[in-house]
Amino acid sequence: MTTQNDLKRLVAQAALRFVQPGRVLGVGTGSTVDLFIDALAAARLDVKRAVSSSERSTAKLRAIGIEVLDLNEVEDLPVYIDGADEIDAGFHMIKGGGAALTREKIIAAVAQRFVCIADASKRVDVLGRFPLPVEVIPMARAHVARKLAKLGGEPRWREGLVTDNGNVILDVRGLAIADPVATEARINEIVGVVTNGLFATRGADVLLLGEASGVRELRP
Repeated sequence: MTTQNDLKRLVAQAALRFVQPGRVLGVGTGSTVDLFIDALAAARLDVKRAVSSSERSTAKLRAIGIEVLDLNEVEDLPVYIDGADEIDAGFHMIKGGGAALTREKIIAAVAQRFVCIADASKRVDVLGRFPLPVEVIPMARAHVARKLAKLGGEPRWREGLVTDNGNVILDVRGLAIADPVATEARINEIVGVVTNGLFATRGADVLLLGEASGVRELRP
C-alpha cells in the first residue's frame, strides 16, 4: 500500500529534474522539502549554493555541503522548490504550517519559477480546510485576531511558537476562501500583519502531484 510518505518521496525525487546545475537554488520548508534535500544529496547534482526559507532547511542544506546565501546577495533565482498545505485548481496555495510563510513568500517573489511538490491530499476545490496561518507582530496579536474574527474566521494563537523572524502565528479556521487573491490582500492590509499564508497573487508555476499511480506534472 502506498503511504503519504511514499508519495512525498516520489515528488521530492521528481523535483530534481527542475534543478539547474551550477545555479543558485531556492529551497522551501517542510516534510516534503526535507525529503527533497535528501534526494538532492543522493543525486550529487552540481548545486553548490542555495537560498533557504527557514533555519531548519538551512541546517539540512549546510549538512550536505551546500552554501546558503542571504537572498540579498542573489540577483537571479531560476527555481524555487517548496511544498504546500493546500493547493487549488488555480494553483493558489495555503502555506505556513511550518511557520516559514514570510520567508517562503519573499523567495517565491524573487524566483522565476515556483515548483510546488505535494501529495494528492493537498489538492482541494476550495482553500480553507487547512487553517490559514497569519504571521503577526507580537504586540498586535489581539488586535489582528479581532479583525480576523470580523472577516468570519476563528483565529487561534499558535502558542509557544516564535517564527524565525521573531513573530507569532495566528491560525485561522472556518474560512472558505472562494477568492484567494482578494482574501490575501484584505488580510495583509490589517495593521500588525506581516503576511498571511495565502500564496495567490504569486501562486505556483508547476505542481508535481504525488498520486498512487505516480507523479503528475500540472501547470496552470
